[in-house]
Amino acid sequence: MHAVILAGGKGVRLRPYTTAFPKPLVPIGNEYAILDIVLRQLRQHGFGTVTLAIGHLGSLIRAFVGDGSKWGLEVTYAEETTPLGTIGPLLGFLDYLPEHFLVMNGDVLTDLNYADFMRSHMRSGDPLTVATYRRDVKIDFGVLETHDRHIVQFTEKPTLSYAVSMGIYALSRKTLEPYTPGQPFGFDQLVLDLLAQGKQPAAFEFGGYWLDIGRPDDYDEANRVFDQLRPRLLPDQLIQVASD
Repeated sequence: MHAVILAGGKGVRLRPYTTAFPKPLVPIGNEYAILDIVLRQLRQHGFGTVTLAIGHLGSLIRAFVGDGSKWGLEVTYAEETTPLGTIGPLLGFLDYLPEHFLVMNGDVLTDLNYADFMRSHMRSGDPLTVATYRRDVKIDFGVLETHDRHIVQFTEKPTLSYAVSMGIYALSRKTLEPYTPGQPFGFDQLVLDLLAQGKQPAAFEFGGYWLDIGRPDDYDEANRVFDQLRPRLLPDQLIQVASD
């Protein structure tokens, strides 16, 4: 199995932590970089090859990961000189990818089983599978529904529930073949285009642990809970300690 890790963003929302480091290399638990955890998980779930799509401070990611042998992986790089969005970078090396592959952001902490996720996608035959997470949003106001200047419904401080994208996708190469390389192309554009064509992407609903480390508050939360989450995020480390 092959994974593409998107690691080219500037991490603007996570400043000042990303002033000197690309977001995938910020430390978690004072012991691991986010990217270190992701690579360990991919290897544990049976992935053998990884493409790192890099841009901002990409030389630091190259220096940290190298050829991937530290993790038992074969790692190659695709460097973008201008921002191409989530999907755009893939179009430049699509011919080198297998028929089905994983795509994920390089700043995600989760205990999702990537192998199960990929198997679900390959069985489905869908053009795209999106890992989804249920997120509740509390509204701190009374919500009114109006019609013709009259209130027809009232809900006091409701909690709305949404299925959100986890930043983890399973794709088939044929899904991206119609698109032109070298142009910015986002995940949102791909989903909307597929829906317009009547090709509905699949949702892989996940109820475990997931945190998108996009803001300082998220980063602080990841460090706060890392010790208790370590057995779920890095079970292979427990096996190694036991064998030692």
